[in-house]
This record gives sequence, structure tokens and C-alpha cells, in this order.
Amino acid sequence: MEVKLGKYKHYKGHIHSVIGIARHSETLEELVVYIHHDESEFGKDTLWVRPKKMFLENVFFEGKEVKRFEFVGSS
Repeated sequence: MEVKLGKYKHYKGHIHSVIGIARHSETLEELVVYIHHDESEFGKDTLWVRPKKMFLENVFFEGKEVKRFEFVGSS
């Protein structure tokens, strides 16, 4: 499944911008590269990576199954 570049809403409500797909140098696993826009213990607009498989998976939240990240539009 393809990950589009653009804005995503995390199931906990945070907004992120996917800026690319990278590969792990040893395993070649695809990683989603994104900016976490909300303030956190690491600052604001911090750069993160997450395995693509995990980025696309569903999670259980408040008793129902939801997407971990929901595409909300182009940047």
C-alpha cells in the first residue's frame, strides 16, 4: 500500500506531515519520514521515522479499531 505525501492525523489527534519514504540501511525496511507538528517533550516540528507497516496499521482506541494515521490532505 502506498503512503501519500501530505498531512495526516494521528488517532490521538496530533497532526503530522509525511515528507518521504526512506529505507533502513541494513534491513532495507521501508520507513515513513514525518514531521510531528505539535509540541512534545522533544520540541515542536520534530522529525520522526516509523516502519511503513506500522504507519499503515489499525489500532484499537476507545473500544474501536481505527487507522493509526488518517490522511487529511496534501501539504
